[in-house]
Amino acid sequence: MISGIGASLAGLAAFEKKLSNAANNIANSDTSGYKKTESVITEDGAGLPEVSLKRVDSPGPLVQEPDGKMSEQSNVDLAEELTQSMVAQRGYEANLKVLQAQNNMLGSALDILV
Repeated sequence: MISGIGASLAGLAAFEKKLSNAANNIANSDTSGYKKTESVITEDGAGLPEVSLKRVDSPGPLVQEPDGKMSEQSNVDLAEELTQSMVAQRGYEANLKVLQAQNNMLGSALDILV
């Protein structure tokens, strides 16, 4: 039971990091030259989720500044980031529900013993 709680907490932490990364990319979408980071959830050696961040170096669109110079804009795709944030939100909610169910089961077991 306790290992299940640990797995749920690790899942919550992983999806929180994924959501935080999407929020950071969205916040910097108007920053010239900003390169987005991509978050990927994998398993560690114990089978628990972990998030790795990777910078995406694809070029952003070029725009002409008022002074005539060309500058590279951010390579953040807002549609992709919003989709990723919704996936992270649902993953977070699912792990929270599992944690709540484990809490209820543990409470019921304690009620039976007392």
